[in-house]
Amino acid sequence: MDAMLQLQRQLFDYTSSLFNEGFLDEQFNQLQQLQDESNPDFVVEVVTLFFEDAERLLNELTKALSQESIDFKRLDAHVHQLKGSSSSIGAQRIHRVCISFRNSCEEQNVEGCLKSLQQVKQEYSTVKSKLETLFKMEKQILAAGGSVF
Repeated sequence: MDAMLQLQRQLFDYTSSLFNEGFLDEQFNQLQQLQDESNPDFVVEVVTLFFEDAERLLNELTKALSQESIDFKRLDAHVHQLKGSSSSIGAQRIHRVCISFRNSCEEQNVEGCLKSLQQVKQEYSTVKSKLETLFKMEKQILAAGGSVF
């Protein structure tokens, strides 16, 4: 098997595992379909914006939960924003944790919110690492003159 085919196979298998393990959902496929020759970095650009937004929101959430008097409405608004942006790139596991995080906000459950914050940070860290690996694999194939479509 030639090296290019092997790289493409590895990319396919890796991408499949991200879906099978619930890191990504159909929304990520839809994002990829919007990418073409005229905008070859579309997915990377959108996901990079998500990373920046998510990190800002995670900092806001951490700050909000460290206050003596927690503003649960404001906290919920940040979680809602993170839930929406994770959903828009297909980051399914982050989206799921945000749902339980919002329930804890609604119940004004500080312990539940703190637990959810740790879970969402963990899921974010994992999905960021996995997507960065995916993009490196794609870049390697493209640099070798192959195609990832």
